[in-house]
Amino acid sequence: MSNNGPVLITGCSSGVGRAAARAFHAAGYATFATARNPATLAELAAIGCETLALDVTDEAARRAAVEAVERRFGAVGILVNNAGYGQYGPIEEISLDAMRRQFETNVFGAMRLSQLVLPAMRRAGKGRVVNVSSVAGRVSVMGGGAYHAAKFALEAIADALRPEVEPFGVDVVNVLPGPIATHFEAALMKTIPQLDAAADGNPYASFKKNLARRMHAFLTPGGFGVMTAEHVARVVLKAATASRPRTRYSVGFIARFGPFGRALAPDRLVDAVTRYDISSRGD
Repeated sequence: MSNNGPVLITGCSSGVGRAAARAFHAAGYATFATARNPATLAELAAIGCETLALDVTDEAARRAAVEAVERRFGAVGILVNNAGYGQYGPIEEISLDAMRRQFETNVFGAMRLSQLVLPAMRRAGKGRVVNVSSVAGRVSVMGGGAYHAAKFALEAIADALRPEVEPFGVDVVNVLPGPIATHFEAALMKTIPQLDAAADGNPYASFKKNLARRMHAFLTPGGFGVMTAEHVARVVLKAATASRPRTRYSVGFIARFGPFGRALAPDRLVDAVTRYDISSRGD
C-alpha cells in the first residue's frame, strides 16, 4: 500500500482529518498532516506523522506544503481535501464576505491544492485526489444554503476534473458522509448571524434559534445516522487506496438514502416538511 506514495491531508486539527491521518499512518503511508495551527497536530506528530502548517486559503502556504512533500518524494501520491466548515443561517443575513470565506475554504482551497499536486502526479503517471464532500452536496435545505452551495460546487468540480485527469493515471474520488459527531457543530453555531443577539423585531430570530436546535440534534453523538470521525476516515482510506474506486462513497444511512428521497419528493413538499421540522421545535 505504501508504494502509492505519500499522503497530504488538510484540516487535521480534529475530526475526520485527524482520524484519517491516524488511519493512513497505521496503514503504512508516509502521512503529512496539516492544519492552520501546527500546535494542534502534536498528537499526530507523536505517532509519527509529518506535520505542516497549512491554511488552505493562503497561496504561499499551499505552495509550501506541496513543495515540502515533493522535495522528499517527487510527487504527492494521495491528496485528501478535508479542510472545511459550515456557514449556516438565513441567506438574507449572510454577507457576501461570509459567502466568499465559505467558498475560499471549502471550494477554492481544495481546487487550488488539486491544481498544485497534479503536475507531479501527471509526470509520475499516478495519483489520487480524494475530496471529503458531504450529503450536503447532493441535497440542499433551508438554513444551510451557503454550505450546501459550496459542497454542490465541490461535486461539480470533481465530475469535471475526473475525466480530465484520468488519461494521466490520476483518479478523483469524493466521499460524502452524513452527520458526523465532531467539532463541526461548535464551529457551525458560530457562523449563524446574530444567533446570540436574536433581537426583538428580527424576522429570523425564532428561525435561527430553532435552526441551532435542529443542527444540535442532527449532529448529537448517538443520534439517528450520526457517525464517528473514525468510521468516515476508514472510508476515506478505502477511497484513496482501492485499485478501482467508485467515483463516490456515500457514508451512512442518511447519505445513502437521503438523496433518493429528495429526488422523488416534490419541491413544495420538501419545503413544507423542512419548515415544519424547524418550526415544530418551538421557540
